[in-house]
Amino acid sequence: MVGGRVLVIAGSDSSGGAGLEADQKVIAAHGCYAMTATTALTAQNTTGVFGIHQVPPEFLRKQIDACFDDVGVDVVKTGMLASAATIELVAAVLEERKVKNIVIDPVMIATTGAQLLPPEALRELRTRLIPQATVFTPNIPEARFLLAEAGQGEDLPLRDVTELEAMAKAIQSLGCEWALVKGGHAPFKADYTAAATPEESEVVVDVLAGKEATIRIETPFQDSKNTHGTGCSLASAIASNLAKGMDVPQAVKSANRYIEAAIRTAPGLGKGNGPLNHFHSTYTLPFAPGRFIEYLLERPDVAPVWERFTSHPFVLAMGDGTLPLESFKGYLIQDYLYLIHFARANALAAYKSTSMDDIAGAAAIVSHIHREMDLHITYCKGFGISREQMEATEEKEACTAYTRFVLDTGMKGDWIGLQLALAPCLLGYGAIAKLLHADARSVRGEGNKYWTWIENYVAEDYVQAVNTGSALLEKHAVLQSPTRVEELVKVFIHATKMEIAFWEMYPSS
Repeated sequence: MVGGRVLVIAGSDSSGGAGLEADQKVIAAHGCYAMTATTALTAQNTTGVFGIHQVPPEFLRKQIDACFDDVGVDVVKTGMLASAATIELVAAVLEERKVKNIVIDPVMIATTGAQLLPPEALRELRTRLIPQATVFTPNIPEARFLLAEAGQGEDLPLRDVTELEAMAKAIQSLGCEWALVKGGHAPFKADYTAAATPEESEVVVDVLAGKEATIRIETPFQDSKNTHGTGCSLASAIASNLAKGMDVPQAVKSANRYIEAAIRTAPGLGKGNGPLNHFHSTYTLPFAPGRFIEYLLERPDVAPVWERFTSHPFVLAMGDGTLPLESFKGYLIQDYLYLIHFARANALAAYKSTSMDDIAGAAAIVSHIHREMDLHITYCKGFGISREQMEATEEKEACTAYTRFVLDTGMKGDWIGLQLALAPCLLGYGAIAKLLHADARSVRGEGNKYWTWIENYVAEDYVQAVNTGSALLEKHAVLQSPTRVEELVKVFIHATKMEIAFWEMYPSS
């Protein structure tokens, strides 16, 4: 589900660490939908900006209109606007479109020190665009430039945090709803006085100033050169949070925490100011939604074990009718004993469930097993095996080991873990019967005393049970973390090995 629609009006960074490229990564990482209107192309990398090619304002207007007129826009974030003409156009469009939430990153000076906005554009920015901003996000050098242009400031060092707060209030007085002055260029000591060296630096303070509140947002100082695109990324994180319905203080604080971690976990690319890690809190599942079982069975650590289970000599001997009758009868008795614990495990699944639908589903499975037991008893009578005989028979070690593993997995773990312990049985019998039913080598009909067993597991009711169980697994699999998926795979592999041991209780030939 898309968390919100964010239109970014900014320049492109050929190195991917800042500009539109960073914006789109950030917005995607926040679960929102990103659209772009490109103001300029740049030739740049982590060491500097080597060229800027501006997009004509009339073409920029077409890009912006195309986004508004189709997908729609919840928040606009602006970055590098490159010229006075572009700023004038963007200001006019935002006024016309009556955008509710606007985040403006002035992008006047890059992290590398390059000046990205010509002096003649400063006045347009200050008078036309800043008054429309929900949040305006200059760094300290940019704030000084703007205040000097407005005749409100002197280029003095920041001696303590109160002077940074005063700077933020002065920026807010230019007309924006909230001003966020980023303090990364002037870290403080522990007592909030200016630090002269990295060794003295303890804390970085960003100041968010509104009409009725001034808020400090503090993070530990990080002595890192991997800060390329921090301003772009912070503003896009704020825009994404606003698109998701957060208020401004909450959106800014959350974005700040996101950037702190992005710097801390940066990959260390490039020779200069390297890019951030925009996906530090994004987990990627190794399968597409609805494809968990396919992924599971095709894994190199699962496929050989699954093959041994579903193509076991015991299985193949049922298909061609050569399985010793006493082996099959012994299997039927142990399978009856297994089904009792299978019902217990599904009753446990109901207890482990937290939704009525899942509880009802587990109860339905237990009822289905109860009916299956009656059919099993009737089927066994055809082989001269009575219910009393089955209940008087001792469990084989393989049956005990398998069923107690399933129950123990359910008792000590969660619902999904229990389901993966049960899955080889659910999925395997259907797969085995389908394989034997389609195999030209199988002996069919009355010529094979085991053919009815095969037909039972390709019957519509069992196929439907497999489909229902599979859909439930798929529904819950996408909610797991990658680490949990690996744990679940191990449960499945072990349970499948237990199934193999079940076949090996009796001779196959």
